[in-house]
Amino acid sequence: MENLADFKEIVDLIKDNGGEAFSRCFECGLCDTVCPWNRVTTLSMRKIVRQATFGLTEIENEEIWRCTTCGRCPQRCPRDVQQIESVVSLRRIATEYGVFPTPVKPVRTASASLVAEGNPLNEERSKRADWAKDLSVKTFAEGMEILYFPGCYLSYDPRLKKVGRATATILSRAGVDFGILGAKENCCGESIRKTGEEELFKRLARENIKNFIDNGVKKILVSSPHCYHTFKNEYPEFRVNFEIVHITQFLLELISQGRLKLNKEYKKKVTYHDPCYLGRHNGIYEEPREILKNVPGLELTEMPDTLADSLCCGGGGGRIWMETPKGERFSDLRLGQAIGVGAEALVTCCPYCITNFEDSRLNLEGGEAIEVKDITEIVLETM
Repeated sequence: MENLADFKEIVDLIKDNGGEAFSRCFECGLCDTVCPWNRVTTLSMRKIVRQATFGLTEIENEEIWRCTTCGRCPQRCPRDVQQIESVVSLRRIATEYGVFPTPVKPVRTASASLVAEGNPLNEERSKRADWAKDLSVKTFAEGMEILYFPGCYLSYDPRLKKVGRATATILSRAGVDFGILGAKENCCGESIRKTGEEELFKRLARENIKNFIDNGVKKILVSSPHCYHTFKNEYPEFRVNFEIVHITQFLLELISQGRLKLNKEYKKKVTYHDPCYLGRHNGIYEEPREILKNVPGLELTEMPDTLADSLCCGGGGGRIWMETPKGERFSDLRLGQAIGVGAEALVTCCPYCITNFEDSRLNLEGGEAIEVKDITEIVLETM
């Protein structure tokens, strides 16, 4: 792009958008060795970083949109280059100049839907609480113990509504005092922020924060690791500090307190997938496994690339809305790993992971041999 050809202009833009850390890179290449893209094709984060340092990155380059923000390269980087923040800074610049990934429609559609309806799925805001119909779920009122924030996919996606319903049923049976905000909820904004839409993220965050404060919310229970991450780590940028709890943390707490008893057997061999934004980004590894270990009859086995080395499903960084060609889907590799250890069910606790794994299961040879389950579905089945 000619108007970005000037060296000083692009360097200044990168710095203004939080990309100063580029200059710390000394090209060791560790980021490339752990990047999941290099299992299916080629991507050099090192090259992107070095080009950006000298103002040579072309914002039309599709490679800046490939990063799933999985967290593997910052984990290994000896110079704290902050690759995720650096790539997002490039995406902000691209967004400012109207440059988007190809095909552009999915991301632009998600953005427009977030503006109009508060969700990225082009669904009506007025129907956001329909997933809870006939479950007697209350509207949150000040003084309640917990606000349950199911997030966009659990509110609208047919497969993931089952997870929202399972969660609400468990909470009710355990006697938890909770409610939802329904149509007052907005998307948390985490993923659209990672695509470079900073102003839209701020708009969504401010509206959510206002609703939380106006309704007297103090403790928020979430199902999505992406909601967990942004509420816990990014919303404090707005000088608020709510107590944020992921469903796996809360379920284990209920089990430990004796409020939730798992009595029925689940006689299957299962494996657990660590979502990037629950594990690497927030250090929650043991709680989901402890829940599964409390299920009678369940045999838990580990896959390769687990815990801090977990293989990304491919949905983070806004990639959930972008096209990924067949043969380049991390979720296909992950499902293959689960099948490889003899698992009858692949269990996780992230809507993006479930979406991608279900897609892979339907399109991968031998995928019918394994189920994809959210951990709440197994808990409900064994109560």
